[in-house]
Amino acid sequence: MKRARWKVGRSYRRRLWSRGWWLGFVWGLLLVLLVKGAVYMMKPERPEAKGPAANGAVMQSESAPAEADNMELPRKAVNGADAAETGEAAGKDAANDGVQAASGSAADKREQAVSAYDRLRVSVYLTEKKRIEKLPIELYVRGVLAGEMPVDFEPEALKAQAIAARTFIYRRLLTGDQTGLTESEKAKGADVDDTVMTQAYVPLGELLDRWSGAEKEVKLQKLNEAVEATKGLIVTYEGEPIQASFFSTSNGYTENASDYWNVDLPYLRSVASPWDKTLSPRYEEQVTLKLKDVGKKLGVKTAEVRGMRVLDTTAGDRVKAVRVGGETFTGREIRERLSLASSDFTWSIDGNEVTFATKGYGHGVGMSQWGADGMAENGATAREILAHYYTGTKLETASGILD
Repeated sequence: MKRARWKVGRSYRRRLWSRGWWLGFVWGLLLVLLVKGAVYMMKPERPEAKGPAANGAVMQSESAPAEADNMELPRKAVNGADAAETGEAAGKDAANDGVQAASGSAADKREQAVSAYDRLRVSVYLTEKKRIEKLPIELYVRGVLAGEMPVDFEPEALKAQAIAARTFIYRRLLTGDQTGLTESEKAKGADVDDTVMTQAYVPLGELLDRWSGAEKEVKLQKLNEAVEATKGLIVTYEGEPIQASFFSTSNGYTENASDYWNVDLPYLRSVASPWDKTLSPRYEEQVTLKLKDVGKKLGVKTAEVRGMRVLDTTAGDRVKAVRVGGETFTGREIRERLSLASSDFTWSIDGNEVTFATKGYGHGVGMSQWGADGMAENGATAREILAHYYTGTKLETASGILD
């Protein structure tokens, strides 16, 4: 029995190592390898994850740009010229974006500055109505223009006056200046009143009642055009708004600020103003007073008034100092105490009366309004008028000063 089983096992091993069996085995193995290779080729290729990109959260923000760059690589590799053009175009786009961004930023700044200027409000105390009127700065300028200068003046003179009036109030608002206001007006929050103590101002309601019919339309349009044409423009000296003083009529010259106010302002210098003499109805005036009244107003004896004499004159050909008895007065003091038209005065005494003859009307510092009209008649622009009367100044936009 044992011998028989051995023979059966040996016969089995012979068959296992036969040629046919090996052929079948090899073919089967090749078939398996071919199938696996086909499956492997069908799988999509995946890039190797490196560093932070292996983190899913980071890949959300960074993978898309990387894929976009990779998508461009085949085209750039195929055509070098295209690559150069693409790079140049990209550079130009980036530069243009930068310029547009800078321009946009500058435009935004200007818009913000202009908006800040447009938001400025002026509180005007109306002396007769005893109340405050609050209004935008440009509407206030129109009211001052109507109150300070005849509407019949030349358009360029009106523009010059509008700019001077705007400069005056703009500087006042910036500095918080309350000169010329009463304590009551200050307590009520006024920036200015409607008198010549600050700037004469005419409210719109009163302005509409000045004229009627076609005349109203023409004159209101003239005022509006002068204000609109100069909107935001102010006079500056070394980048700061000036003290834009103005007055009615010169005596042929304007006055140094230092000679009238004892304040040295380099842009308020004496300049020639020959136009006033032939144009202004207030170029020459006379006023007669009692000697005793003059003595009383000056605080001296009546007999001392008879010996009154001029000690000195100014660069603007006005009286600088006067001696009366034992007292010395400035030309401004004489003018203001006796209510004279100007500090360019002479006098004559007849019995118990003294007659003062004056040339010009007003303090004489800054822009002469009648002189401005004369310049405009001769073809001068508002800019030229202002440059003449305000030495060394230039025009700027108020929004620029606000920046």
